[in-house]
Amino acid sequence: MKIAVIGTGYVGLVTGTCFADSGNNVICVDNNPQKLAVLREGGVPIYEPGLETLFKRAIREKRMSFTDDLAAAVEASDILFLCLPTPPGADGQADLSSVLNVSAQIGDLIKEYKVIVNKSTVPVGTADRVRKAIKDRTDVPFDVVSNPEFLREGAAVNDFQKPERVVVGTSSEKAAEIMRELYEPFVRSGNPIIVMDERSSEMTKYAANGFLATKITFMNEVANLCERVGADVDSVRRGIGTDSRIGKRFLFAGIGFGGSCFPKDVQALYYTARENDYDFQILGAVQDVNDAQKLSIVEKIKKYYNGDIEGRTFGIWGLTFKPETDDVREAPSIYIIQALIALGAKVKAYDPEARETFPAAVGKEISSQINYVQDQTEALRDVDALIICTEWNEFRRPDFENFHKLMKAPIIFDGRNLYDLDRMDEQNITYFSVGRRTVHANRKVVDA
Repeated sequence: MKIAVIGTGYVGLVTGTCFADSGNNVICVDNNPQKLAVLREGGVPIYEPGLETLFKRAIREKRMSFTDDLAAAVEASDILFLCLPTPPGADGQADLSSVLNVSAQIGDLIKEYKVIVNKSTVPVGTADRVRKAIKDRTDVPFDVVSNPEFLREGAAVNDFQKPERVVVGTSSEKAAEIMRELYEPFVRSGNPIIVMDERSSEMTKYAANGFLATKITFMNEVANLCERVGADVDSVRRGIGTDSRIGKRFLFAGIGFGGSCFPKDVQALYYTARENDYDFQILGAVQDVNDAQKLSIVEKIKKYYNGDIEGRTFGIWGLTFKPETDDVREAPSIYIIQALIALGAKVKAYDPEARETFPAAVGKEISSQINYVQDQTEALRDVDALIICTEWNEFRRPDFENFHKLMKAPIIFDGRNLYDLDRMDEQNITYFSVGRRTVHANRKVVDA
């Protein structure tokens, strides 16, 4: 099939590459000349495991090209995927200006039947607005489809190529059949292509992310209570996760969720509810709890040092919101580091992939106060304590002797529960985690 993917952000680039890898001809459209230059030279501007191999193969076999010429891409394609940003405003409402502006342009450009697919995460009713924006400018027949993505950063290629389900929202059987044919290579193992109306499809995406965010937040609340009553959240997780009604996934306690999807989608669904005179109380609580959870580790640090933070140096392991990505959007590390700097602390930070994305996210003022180091060992040297914000695999099996050799005192504040408590006892390390007992080493705190 001939496909245009409009927008080469995270979703657009993964979508375009995977469709090209399955034998389609894909034109990627973007208005950023710097990004286009990188793509045309065979560079992948995001870090996503497995993507670069497919990307380079698609270019080599001439199934993928890049342009800023929307008119040419529209004319050459049968299916137009809108993979455009929908950032939240101050009130949480999704900004649809990019989606609607491009839709209007498509209305001016189409000369024959096209299928226009919303791949961006958009509020309920957006398909109707896209349809109107196009129809106001043309009498040419077309169909609008809602086709939400369910891609996990760090596993997006596998998620696209082996989807648990494909959701297609359309009132047109013709468009539905085209979408079935397009996705057929990805569901040969029998996973379903679920066709529904456009509004239900749009709601499905928000409902899925809202529920998963709620599940994470519920477990963080359980963890906070475990700390107060002397229970162990890992034992609780195993105890409830084996219940098939609950499931094992998204039950790991930590310092809150971040990223480009959950925070934005929870806000947008909450806004949609308010816009329709409904108080979605659970989602309101999810946002409040998650905001507090991001800073819970700072509260533990303040308590341990009796509020005496100024002048102390803290090592940070992990800046991205999750491993196997360079994405730092809404990452807990941002809020933790900002809070520590505001308290007068110094920060040494290491992350395998966020060397460029983190400074850009926090801005020059904050970034200039961070000592970015090149490896995890250097982040331990002469620090008062280590803070673990991201569960990168390379952090799971450290040389524990380095905590004694390099740090002022072997103290860890672990926001991701990477280490076994008995092992920390054996290693004589003071260890704070989430929802579990604290391990106290037989050492005195070294003053800053």
